[in-house]
Amino acid sequence: MTPTPAVGKDTMHQNPPPLTTTTVTVAYAGGDERRGPVTMGQANMIRCILRDDPTHINIHDVWPVPEGTSAAVTDALCALTVRHEGLRTTFPHPPGATPVDQVVASEGTFTVTVLDHAELPGDPAEYAESVARAARAGRFALDREFPVRITLLTATGQPAYVALAFSHAVADGSAMAILREEFAELLAGKELPELTSLPPVDLAAVEASPAGLRKSEASLRYWERILRTGPQEMFAEPRGRRPGTDEEARQLTLRSRRGARALAGAARRTGHPEATVLMAAWCALVAHRAGQDSCVTAVPSANRFHARVARSVTTTSQDALLHLDVRVETFDALVARTWGAVLNAYRHSQFDSVRLWEMIDRVTAERGSHFGRDVVFNDVSALPAPLLGTDAQERDDAEQELTWGPPQALPTRLLAFTYRTAPQLHISLWAAPSVFTPEEAEGFLSGLVLLLEAAAAGDVPMKALAEVTGVRPAERGPDWLRVDGCWVSPDAVRETLGRAVGELPVRVQVTEASGAEPHLTAYIACGETPLTPTEAHRALTALIPAAGSGVLAPHRYVLVENPPAEPDRSDAWRRLNTIDEGTGRSRQV
Repeated sequence: MTPTPAVGKDTMHQNPPPLTTTTVTVAYAGGDERRGPVTMGQANMIRCILRDDPTHINIHDVWPVPEGTSAAVTDALCALTVRHEGLRTTFPHPPGATPVDQVVASEGTFTVTVLDHAELPGDPAEYAESVARAARAGRFALDREFPVRITLLTATGQPAYVALAFSHAVADGSAMAILREEFAELLAGKELPELTSLPPVDLAAVEASPAGLRKSEASLRYWERILRTGPQEMFAEPRGRRPGTDEEARQLTLRSRRGARALAGAARRTGHPEATVLMAAWCALVAHRAGQDSCVTAVPSANRFHARVARSVTTTSQDALLHLDVRVETFDALVARTWGAVLNAYRHSQFDSVRLWEMIDRVTAERGSHFGRDVVFNDVSALPAPLLGTDAQERDDAEQELTWGPPQALPTRLLAFTYRTAPQLHISLWAAPSVFTPEEAEGFLSGLVLLLEAAAAGDVPMKALAEVTGVRPAERGPDWLRVDGCWVSPDAVRETLGRAVGELPVRVQVTEASGAEPHLTAYIACGETPLTPTEAHRALTALIPAAGSGVLAPHRYVLVENPPAEPDRSDAWRRLNTIDEGTGRSRQV
């Protein structure tokens, strides 16, 4: 649900302006005109495109152009457009409506903006990156606009880079990598192989088949189990913020030959793929840092494991949701558990996104929570042409280095992109400042390498993670407790509920039965204010997304007329006459 992040600030104004700016219109023709329903991935991204800031949802890439291929550039772009139906697709819809159909054109035009320079700036790759990034501004007109904005950077007429911004409705990071690879092959005069993966219209038909619908239903059931039982926020701690409030986080990049050697060694020793070992290490460290018994992490790049979509130029951007219980004795045991858990998450990453969000809203209202997409782990290291930063290929000699980059708005608490695992481990991390100081963010990535090195040498006791990695678990006050699988602050619940009911007196009581998790009961002194448990619950859940960390709705609401003379004593509230009581939920819990 979160696209490849937009990183860095626009640096175009810092570079000399081009000598000339020319717009070239390119006509294409080929393929059949087609129409059909949108795919589940398209529907998911269209929902984001209509809602989110374009600079956050649009995506970009930069393609180098070898010398001596000037005439071939527009020919290659035209050939790619004819080859891939997704690039000839628009989404017609009435004003104010959400598109449900896609239309593939058999012919049309697109434009290329040519910026010619006397010479490109000192860091031409970074300049090209800034041009592509700037093109992300502005919402794509889904019903009529060609879904790629193309800028060709030239020096005295010789092409050097193609800077592109894509609508996320037709491409994702994998699709851009496929297109980049094919563009390079076309410029080299190679013949592209026959397409083996499905175009979007055919993929939508598969998804709408009885088997596809059963798969979607199974995915919704899988997600619902996690939403009803898993932690609602991974980083529930006094200084945390809810995921409903975005923060600006700086990019922190790890480049580590040590990490690559350690990952390879741990994979050999455990007999599991490197990707599984890395995921296990990530989940172990996230859960350890968060003080949780399990790690819930979104895995956006998990949707292309089937051959029919492996090389489709479309968007398959739907999360796989991994829920990994880390309550094992050793890291090897966690790696073994991770393999099955990841496959299970991948199998359940195709779903009707509209129905998913309806289910999320329903389940979290019933549970009295707000599901936070706190943690995102996106491993793109296996893509055919990995989507790397501009200098990634040129800096692979670092034994280990951490570098800070520019900030960006972060709708999660912890976002990681793994770009390469050899010859270096190359990971970029965005960590919310409310939860991670800069030193803690650096310590987290360094600790990940230390964990991999320890795992390469031998099995690591899970209880030794702090000693091995130097990463310390979250600190919570004595009033924090685990309720319904979530870390909760009764004081935060009381304060938020008080605001929700118009500052009426509120008391939150913790009931701890032997062998059972604690329950929360909220007493509300209504006075003359008309109120029901359902209204109190609805008002509270409306505030939870933007409330402080650690807020979960009480299991029961008890309405009384006036507060007791000693309002700080729970037994005094229990002795009052009850006006009304109940869970406040549409589904009893």
